[in-house]
Amino acid sequence: MKIEHRLMYEDIRSLLVSHAVNGFAEVVLAPLVARTSLEMNHLYEDLGFKSRSEMGRFMMRNFPNLAKGKPKDKLWKKYLYDCIDAVAPACATCDDQANCFKCLLEELSA
Repeated sequence: MKIEHRLMYEDIRSLLVSHAVNGFAEVVLAPLVARTSLEMNHLYEDLGFKSRSEMGRFMMRNFPNLAKGKPKDKLWKKYLYDCIDAVAPACATCDDQANCFKCLLEELSA
């Protein structure tokens, strides 16, 4: 794993651990979500969820305080990386940038 990816992994894992509802979410789920967030697809897809709604329910169950802060129009991976002031590795080549970065694109055009 590249050093910058390792640092992002640790930041995402720490963020999730700090909002975990229990030990299982801290020890098993937080590292899984952090590692998966480095993958190239949408986070819900790489985690094996059928929809963003399913992902939202998973996050609400396991990281409720973090999930409550997520804006409805922001994708999960974007939200997590915004929380650590970073850009996910997949974002540079993602076909969904216009959707995910909509708020930033609107700011730039104003």
